[in-house]
Amino acid sequence: MKIVFSLGGSMMCPDDIDDNYIDKFSRFLEEISKHAKIYVVVGGGKTARKYVDVARKFKAGEFFCDIIGIYATRLNACLLISSLNSDHSYPPFESIEDASNSNEKIVIMGGTHPMHTTDGVAAMLAENVKADLFVNLTNVDYVYDKDPGKYNDAKTYEKLSYDDLIKILNNSEMIASANNIMDLVAAKTIKRSSIKTLILNGKDFENLKSAINGKKFKGTVIG
Repeated sequence: MKIVFSLGGSMMCPDDIDDNYIDKFSRFLEEISKHAKIYVVVGGGKTARKYVDVARKFKAGEFFCDIIGIYATRLNACLLISSLNSDHSYPPFESIEDASNSNEKIVIMGGTHPMHTTDGVAAMLAENVKADLFVNLTNVDYVYDKDPGKYNDAKTYEKLSYDDLIKILNNSEMIASANNIMDLVAAKTIKRSSIKTLILNGKDFENLKSAINGKKFKGTVIG
């Protein structure tokens, strides 16, 4: 079984580096890697946003802000790699091709190219390795029609078609470090290859295990 995770950078670095979360996530990965090949694409989180915000003050363009964000994702990926109980560490993979060809049991990478978010890279990786499951880990429990942190009447979706997800995302703004549930590249990729996709809260490890093992879970199913 092949599982690709998209780990939002805000999970690792909500404000400062959350080493406790990183350690728990690593133990979770090691446990499930006993029965599956694991791939993780790591986002930039607050680290990326801090640098991008300052770069914009210096009038940096969006393309260059994307480059800054990519370096932040790779820095976070290095932290995750260093937390694994492995005999060796390796630099995070910088391309989908290299990650796909890796013999590591747990393959970790960050961003690749401007205009491709963490989710976009993860979805393309899932497509390339013919993953059995694509799991998007966020800091919320479901996909909502609007930000549940700002709107008490935000609607919860337990299941969405690919097209419905794309409609929701079409109403989102696409700029460097935007904190959307998923980007359009990812949504269109999982649609064209009919990749089984789950959107789950990345902090609830028991729920994650239930979802991966086919048991009852809390989250949004796409497809």
